[in-house]
Amino acid sequence: MIGPRNLITDVAGLRIGNASDPDLASGVTVAVFDQATVASCSVHGGGPATRETDLLDPDKAVAGIDAIVLSGGSAFGLDAAGGVQAYLREHGRGFAIGNVRVPLVPQAAVFDLLNGGDKAWGTHSPYRDLGYAAAAAAGLEFSLGTAGGGYGATTVDLKGGLGSASAVTASGHTVGALVIVNALASVVIGDGPHFWAGAFEEGDEFGGFGLPARVTPEMRRLDWKGRAGRGVLPPSTTIALVATDAALTKAQCKRLAVAAHDGHAKGLRFAHALYDGDTIFTAAMGHKPLEDEAADFIEITALAGDCLARAIARGVYEATPLPFDGALSAWRDRFGPSAA
Repeated sequence: MIGPRNLITDVAGLRIGNASDPDLASGVTVAVFDQATVASCSVHGGGPATRETDLLDPDKAVAGIDAIVLSGGSAFGLDAAGGVQAYLREHGRGFAIGNVRVPLVPQAAVFDLLNGGDKAWGTHSPYRDLGYAAAAAAGLEFSLGTAGGGYGATTVDLKGGLGSASAVTASGHTVGALVIVNALASVVIGDGPHFWAGAFEEGDEFGGFGLPARVTPEMRRLDWKGRAGRGVLPPSTTIALVATDAALTKAQCKRLAVAAHDGHAKGLRFAHALYDGDTIFTAAMGHKPLEDEAADFIEITALAGDCLARAIARGVYEATPLPFDGALSAWRDRFGPSAA
């Protein structure tokens, strides 16, 4: 079962904001928590761009964070967290040290610097301002596809984007996923239109194609950005936030982040490569205790992977192409109703 919006905001206690710059062909997505929230993360890619991830380890002192940022811009995009901090500080948020408050804002960024946008921004990158704008725009409804941090995202063969999905466990816990799909490889089987995540689709959330009758060896053929004959091998990243309304410890959030990487494996062919920066944050809102601690938690971790796989497919399904020469086409252009 899915939540009413089929978005990560079906998990009560957080809001999502997007900001993007069409000329830059990049943007920022931010999850703002209603209160300091237990969180952790797991980095399985070989080329991450991250900020403040160490404080999310279970042995670190900080009990809760204020927001999480997913952005474009590679290492330059990490400036976005500063803009989110500025917004949160204006609103009295942050870890209190004496009379000072320090908003805690971990972040991961994807590499989208070769997508055709104008990256000649001068001395300072625009991501701080985009981060501030995204935090100010945070709400329960938000756009998917070519939006926010997914604005300039790509995969090997189709436009990438921002995806989200939600699920409800048998014990009534809500799980939601938010993802920027900027994968080194592909989300579709062979030449498409079927998504690798097709077995987990709810309704027609990404086209209703399901899986093909058979996945042939040719459909499983590996391809990736910059493979021999294609020039530069660019870093690529699928970064995500998985949230739940369950009351979890920081250690449980860490285990949830590790398990949620199953969503990368289910939704992509393939992930966790040398030039992927695959990073998953997790956050527990704490509204609903675990009644059967082991069984409830196992189900949450299992559905987290399924939910993330669906969000990956939705990010590509909802995307629109960038308006530049040589830009990758969108899934809808190739396989949607208008392509018939």
